Amino acid sequence: MTSLPQTMTAIEIATPGGPKALQPATRPVPRPGAGEILIRVRAAGVNRPDVLQRLGHYPPPPGASDIPGLEVSGEVVAAGEGASRHRIGDNVTALLPGGGYAEFAVAHESNALPVPAGYTFGQAAGLPETFFTVWHNVFQRGALREGETFLVHGGTSGIGTTAIQLANRFGAYVIATAGSDEKCAACLKLGANRAVNYRTEDFVTVVKDATNKRGADLILDMVGGDYISRNYACAAEDGRIVQIAFLRGAKAEADFSLLMRKRLTHTGSTLRNRSVAFKAQIAAELQEKVWPLLEARTVEPVIDAMLPLADAWRAHERMEEGSHVGKIMLDVG
Repeated sequence: MTSLPQTMTAIEIATPGGPKALQPATRPVPRPGAGEILIRVRAAGVNRPDVLQRLGHYPPPPGASDIPGLEVSGEVVAAGEGASRHRIGDNVTALLPGGGYAEFAVAHESNALPVPAGYTFGQAAGLPETFFTVWHNVFQRGALREGETFLVHGGTSGIGTTAIQLANRFGAYVIATAGSDEKCAACLKLGANRAVNYRTEDFVTVVKDATNKRGADLILDMVGGDYISRNYACAAEDGRIVQIAFLRGAKAEADFSLLMRKRLTHTGSTLRNRSVAFKAQIAAELQEKVWPLLEARTVEPVIDAMLPLADAWRAHERMEEGSHVGKIMLDVG
């Protein structure tokens, strides 16, 4: 540890507010605790929860850094007591409870995975948040199976681009919603069987037509609001709906009798406040079942933009504009 600097540049939230609330600051370099590693960050991902934290709506869990950022890639430069999974000098990508917008970040060794062969740090940093989230909500909680119909909203978001690819590779029929014809074309290119421009088409009608009125077996929804009742309308009997965000609000009016008549399951989850052990179990499944697909390039992270760490506010602006396709990344150096 003696060769490491004492301080680093990080992006902090001066006061909750707009993108300009993100300001560079000098912070002490964190020290890894038992079972943890210290990563010299080369790239960090920008995610919707970071925006919510900046606005003051999503505080970090107890004990987590107040610096935003839930995923990074870089080199292991130090290890805490008992941490032996990764060696000093290894290139890793890691899921964090916070602290990613910085030159150094601490991660639990079990929540870090090797950078897939042939991937840049920028590509690798775009993996953890979306792949952990999609794997848990689509394949573990949502139990997507080969041959089922899968509807994903926000098809060109980081989550959406990941969900489309993985669902396609594991044999599902994929329908994705997006907000323009160009975005729909991007969804089709990623492997969606049908893409719905929600500004000009009704996804309920499209899903029913595409499935001979049967409906979607699994729906991944980050929109909420009026989409909740519409999801119930286009879900198949014994269908599952997994809620991961509420971009249109967490309150809705819906015909809940459909839950009984169709025997629907409507569940949801958040990832950030789950235990290290829970995330480690997801990491293990990803390394076994998804990392080979990444290395074979049959699944890849979609990178929309790479901006300097000091321009984190611009990254948040781009996310809020909603024009991005895939992940928005920060180049830390």
